[in-house]
Amino acid sequence: MDYKRRLIDDILDETIPGLAAIAIEGAKAVGKTATASRRAATVLSLNDPRQRASVAGNYDLVTELDIPVFIDEWQLEPQVWERVRQAVDEDPTGGRFLLAGSAGLASGVRIHSGAGRIVNLTLRPMALAERGVEHPSVSLRSLMHGGATISGSTVLATRDYVDEILRSGFPGIRDLKPEDRDRQLDGYLAHIVDRDMPDNGMMVRHPGIVRAWLRAYAAATASTANYTKILNAATPGQPEKPAQNTVNTYREHLRRLFVLDPVEAWAPSFSKLNSLTYTPKHHLVDPALAARLAGVGAEGLLVGGGDTITPDVGTWLGALFESLAVLSVRVYAEAMNARIGHLRTKNGDHEVDIIVEGADSRCIAIEVKLSDTIDDHDVKHLNWLGGKLGPRLVDRLVLHTGPRAYRRADGVAVVPLALMGP
Repeated sequence: MDYKRRLIDDILDETIPGLAAIAIEGAKAVGKTATASRRAATVLSLNDPRQRASVAGNYDLVTELDIPVFIDEWQLEPQVWERVRQAVDEDPTGGRFLLAGSAGLASGVRIHSGAGRIVNLTLRPMALAERGVEHPSVSLRSLMHGGATISGSTVLATRDYVDEILRSGFPGIRDLKPEDRDRQLDGYLAHIVDRDMPDNGMMVRHPGIVRAWLRAYAAATASTANYTKILNAATPGQPEKPAQNTVNTYREHLRRLFVLDPVEAWAPSFSKLNSLTYTPKHHLVDPALAARLAGVGAEGLLVGGGDTITPDVGTWLGALFESLAVLSVRVYAEAMNARIGHLRTKNGDHEVDIIVEGADSRCIAIEVKLSDTIDDHDVKHLNWLGGKLGPRLVDRLVLHTGPRAYRRADGVAVVPLALMGP
């Protein structure tokens, strides 16, 4: 399979010469190994029992090989991290180590954080702009600078976005035949519960409950449903439910495996907005996983199939479209060292799907609409926020499924998701 260049490649090209150690984190199958291997003189794969045994028997080995040394799945031998950190202390020359991991540390393992020595980057499934389905004409970076020109058109419509949701952003899965892709996604989900969680310190006594909880979490995509509601949806009619601390442990491990990728509530760093909620919005790392957990295909999504936990989310397809938009915008934002969040007032009067905040506290507010037309109702929350934040809100944007990008008379940019890029 030909390698498709990712946005993280640009970051690595810029940072490897000056940084001694970089750790690429992310869920399994997002492409960490392919991305890092292309830059390595030596590869140590700790998935290989022989290489893992060699490293475990001599941690100094990682400092004795040709650089850059790429250590794949480093978390399987956690003391490797500590040895790399020490090596950077001894010699901070750039371009020495690349590490990749698909999980945080197992419970009970204590090592130094690596802060100041090892720089962490997150690799997610491919954003739309990385997939090559369309040439983006609107740049998130240019929007953040202010005064961006909004133009361009696309032939992509709702059915095409459905196809992209189901194909997924996992490089090794998206180009398979639909039936093979479904088998791979099923296997991916099964492996999480049966192998990945136990391998990373979580004893799963009731795998069926974890799978049911994951299905309920998928049904809560793009919502702020509380975890009690998710648990009740996972165990309907069961008087004896798992203890809350058990479910919390499931959730913690699934986040550590990068399977859950929620959007945290946005807390303004420069001013206070009254009565905001601080509940995250739920998202899996790839909306294809959510769709597969629900067992809904393209035709089912198009006719409104699939269940959501909360009625305020709207249709199941709308939730998955928002999740696809969140994945893409998050990748673009991180490429320019920005963060994202969502905004919702406690009484539910106002909410904005995505807030992108740059390092200088300037913001972009984004709504996501499963619609090919946008009216005044669709932009009311954006305009409300503009009145609250003033010039710090440098642009307001609606991502939708329509054919063209333009700017409304009130200044709100309307952009097809496929035309949004980094």
